Amino acid sequence: MTKFTIRVLVAGALAASMWGIASAERPDVATLDQREGMSCTVKTLHGSYLFVASGFNIVGGVALPKAIHEAIEFNGDGTLTVPAVTLSVNGNVSHPPGGPGDYTVDSDCRGTLVFTNGPSFDIVVAREGRTVWMFQTNPNTVFQGSATRID
Repeated sequence: MTKFTIRVLVAGALAASMWGIASAERPDVATLDQREGMSCTVKTLHGSYLFVASGFNIVGGVALPKAIHEAIEFNGDGTLTVPAVTLSVNGNVSHPPGGPGDYTVDSDCRGTLVFTNGPSFDIVVAREGRTVWMFQTNPNTVFQGSATRID
């Protein structure tokens, strides 16, 4: 393996471990939120969001850089649509068609998001729903970012 690939894999492992640490710390906040009647549901996410993320796809042991700007419409009922995408993989920019997807949000503001025929993510939602932090869970990826409500 090249030094670059090893560094990318180490960075990905560190990012994944930090996600675990952040997730482990989250229940204290969720408990406080639930006491105050401020837990999350799928209704917490509604409206237009811009997802901005970067990372890598690992192909044949080689890390290929990947970045995305993606418009996401959360419907507040566990479904979503993607009206626009700009994607760069290894410097090749494309505008693939968006599509539908589904998401869950538990009372502790953690959940999942799965694009139909596409990637899946673990998510953490801000209580008021303005921001969603997303971490891709598909194999051979090191990819994370956030979606911010724009409406």
